[in-house]
Amino acid sequence: MLPRMSIEPSRIDPMDGAIRVGLVGYGLAGAVFHAPLVASTPGLALVSVLTADPERRARARREHPGVRVLGGAEELWSAAGEHDLVVLATPNTTHLPLGLAAVAAGLAVVVDKPLALSAAEGRRLLDAARGRGVPLTVFHNRRWDGDLLTLRRLLAEGALGRVRRFESRFERWRPAARPGAWRERSSPEAGGGVLLDLGSHLIDQAVLLFGRPGRVYAEVDRRRADVAGDDDVFVALEHPGGVRSHLWASAVAAQAGPRLRVLGERGAYVKQGVDVQEAALRAGRRPTGPGWGGEPRERWGWLGADGELRPVPTEPGAYQTFYAELAAALRGGGRLPVDPEDAVAVLAVLDAARASARAGTTVTL
Repeated sequence: MLPRMSIEPSRIDPMDGAIRVGLVGYGLAGAVFHAPLVASTPGLALVSVLTADPERRARARREHPGVRVLGGAEELWSAAGEHDLVVLATPNTTHLPLGLAAVAAGLAVVVDKPLALSAAEGRRLLDAARGRGVPLTVFHNRRWDGDLLTLRRLLAEGALGRVRRFESRFERWRPAARPGAWRERSSPEAGGGVLLDLGSHLIDQAVLLFGRPGRVYAEVDRRRADVAGDDDVFVALEHPGGVRSHLWASAVAAQAGPRLRVLGERGAYVKQGVDVQEAALRAGRRPTGPGWGGEPRERWGWLGADGELRPVPTEPGAYQTFYAELAAALRGGGRLPVDPEDAVAVLAVLDAARASARAGTTVTL
């Protein structure tokens, strides 16, 4: 596991009430993930939501009574003194300009993944934050998927022995593009496609587990005629020590493969099905409720070798950990939940994957 960056105690006074959060964007990321998680975290207070869409403005007021709804970024920056933290849950092309503006306003920043469109953009934003002395982190929430937490426990216990290959998939069946889905309607240059979306999660998890790769190979395709971005992706990574990661992200998989298949010298861990937290958040459940992130027995993965398999209880998923750790870091200094250097490293792998797909060859980092 990569070490996480520590920060100095911020200007936030630990005795001066809750950390005041401004949320920029109230689409899927803002309304389903960030707003409920912020509202469920002790020590954080959602004080404003920025969205120009009338339906989303009404939804924000309905779901978070008392929140201040803003229509433009200038309203937020002019009220910077009434905020401590800004969360950017906006399309990928806006992460750099909005992030730079938040940093210039002296506010701590959470950027939804990916941090930016390229490693160069991500480095620019991180350097600006460091120069201003502003904490910056990235919402790589799938570090707290139940299946990944389970795998990390198994690796710590040595249950698999030395890992030889890590297979990970986020596969969906969407034979036609969805109306209004900007990730499908936008080109990769404009932040669209599954490589930047699901691929960011896959690569972040692989790098977290096995370190930054030295070589990258990728196949990046657009299978559907009605989309502008890539929708079918394979990425292979070679990590230090010889572990190889094989990663798939697809919107055109009529039957999904295993979510995880991890092959070690002593056995394998195979897990079907995606983490349950997104579906729970979409259904209006919150991490403060009973049984959050838990999976029923029939969804557990299996450990061992053919003929000698045993079910492995899935660790409860814990997306709420991101904001709990962030609140602690902002108040007392210490480790951010996601080191922004990790996010830049993920972008470097994504850059290499695009270069590999264009050239049809392996790229060395």
